[in-house]
Amino acid sequence: MNGVIALNKPQGKTSHDMVYAIRRLFNIRRVGHTGTLDPNATGVLPICIGNATKAASYITDSPKRYRAQIIFGQRTDTLDCTGSVLESAPVNVTSEQLYRACEHFTGDIEQIPPMYSAVKVDGKKLYELAREGKSVERKSRSVTIYSIKIDDSMLKEGYAMLDIECSKGTYIRTLCDDIGSYLGCFAHMGSLIRTYSGGFDIKNSYTIEELEALRDEGRLSEALIKTDEIFFEYEKIYLDKKESGKVKNGVPILKEGLIPNKCYRLYDENGSFLCVSKVINGKLKMQTSFWV
Repeated sequence: MNGVIALNKPQGKTSHDMVYAIRRLFNIRRVGHTGTLDPNATGVLPICIGNATKAASYITDSPKRYRAQIIFGQRTDTLDCTGSVLESAPVNVTSEQLYRACEHFTGDIEQIPPMYSAVKVDGKKLYELAREGKSVERKSRSVTIYSIKIDDSMLKEGYAMLDIECSKGTYIRTLCDDIGSYLGCFAHMGSLIRTYSGGFDIKNSYTIEELEALRDEGRLSEALIKTDEIFFEYEKIYLDKKESGKVKNGVPILKEGLIPNKCYRLYDENGSFLCVSKVINGKLKMQTSFWV
């Protein structure tokens, strides 16, 4: 069994918990997630099964979308609502100020990973050090915030909702903290929902309970998205038997109308998905194979 499950992760569960749950549901060991989603967060967590695990990095590297609650007036040690309050300040944020702050953090920016994160320093995860009461210097990372849409209808109650599209590696908690510092009133992240990842939308995602119901009805395969659909942005190319043989032997092949440096999905003479190939020196060179 090969493909992807667009899972709607519940609050309080880790990404590894979800991998275990999918292994149990599908009775298969070759399962992997596509980028950690914090236990306190909910939303889209694509889970790869079988040969689709080879494509996990493609999903992980793709842009993400989140809906985050930013709560003003307090900074916490975890940068979210689960932590202890470190600093407080009066809140007099206007809509104009919030829009200006979000505009300031849109584009290519630098972020310092939070202490409560899985980033490793000298072989030890930051959150392990944080639980020991330690704080270490962390190197900043370059990330991209493509857009921030703001719902400020609850600003008088001290919070707002942000719809964020960003690159991989972005810490939404850090973004909320940075916005609070920019505004001079502190802030931390409340709720967080990932609404989109790697072509998978929360509207088309399944909860564990929904997957269990499909399993009980013998319809679990209906939730499985085919591996080649991960690469929906790549044009399809169908090969003849001779060309398929060359591809399987790692031989680059020449086809008409190829665009330099572009990736394509290749299928054999029977319509079975073979691989993703990239045009290098005018020929299709296999990047990742998926044939069984």
